[in-house]
Amino acid sequence: MQDMGEEGEACPFEFNFDEKTFKVGDTVSFRVNGSLEGFPFVGTLVEVYEDHVMIAGDPQEPEKLYRGTRESRPLVDYAEI
Repeated sequence: MQDMGEEGEACPFEFNFDEKTFKVGDTVSFRVNGSLEGFPFVGTLVEVYEDHVMIAGDPQEPEKLYRGTRESRPLVDYAEI
């Protein structure tokens, strides 16, 4: 997400990239496989488990959650989008 805006403009998000410290409310950058591979997505962690996380990634549908892997940039399966 760096260098996507005007020169000198900072990213408007502050991400947690340390999966060991993930907690509910953290903002994360997550990935989606399949045809959306390579695009960055932003979401909020709403549940954190030992082996996965649940991400709210659509402000228009806050009840819609995506299951992601627990790694620095969680991976969500395209079938969930």
